[in-house]
Amino acid sequence: MNYNLLKDVIDMLAEFERNQKENQYPAAIDGFKQWVADSVLSQKQHTKPEPEWEGKEKGRSPESVINTLIVHMNRYAKTYSKSAIANSDFSTQEDFIYLINLKAFGAMTKMDLIKKNIQEKPAGMKIIERLLKQGWVEQEGSVTDKRSKMLYITMKGLGALDREMSKIRYATKIVTGDLNRDEKMELIRLLSKLEAFHHPIYCKHMESTQLIGSVLEEHPFLNHH
Repeated sequence: MNYNLLKDVIDMLAEFERNQKENQYPAAIDGFKQWVADSVLSQKQHTKPEPEWEGKEKGRSPESVINTLIVHMNRYAKTYSKSAIANSDFSTQEDFIYLINLKAFGAMTKMDLIKKNIQEKPAGMKIIERLLKQGWVEQEGSVTDKRSKMLYITMKGLGALDREMSKIRYATKIVTGDLNRDEKMELIRLLSKLEAFHHPIYCKHMESTQLIGSVLEEHPFLNHH
């Protein structure tokens, strides 16, 4: 047995446990493997020069840049989606996103559909009302809960999706721009990591007045500068 290798692994496990309060990895083998992978990637990144950004020389933080770029990307994506559904029966991009989710994941309750799209209930209900009015979705009583209505996509809804799907695919492809496959995979990894951090917080539905304070209390590493 290679005892030096075993000692190195034990030392890495010890470091993983020491830093557990400061990182967001679960205390399990999958969390440890992801921590190791991210640590290796971080070491590789340190060999690359930092990117430049507007306002950097004046102290603008990387967090500020990331937030701004995410907002901008969302707006760019909406313009392409708007173009994809121009001259169609769809009113908004959310209409076909709701249909795509029903097609991909099957029937679900109204609230499950709204939550899957990270929207507030009033906005989500308006979208569902439009889909029902168009005959693209229908609802029926749940087998397990008679108080709940299950939404499912109809043949008419599938047809509406199929007619616009090629343009929708082009819109989604344009959003990724000139990224190569490796860059796309890395972006998916990073965005998935952010999703894993934020989704449980979102699902708690905390009051706006308590949200930031609660997150900082639960994740003290965010207080570090």
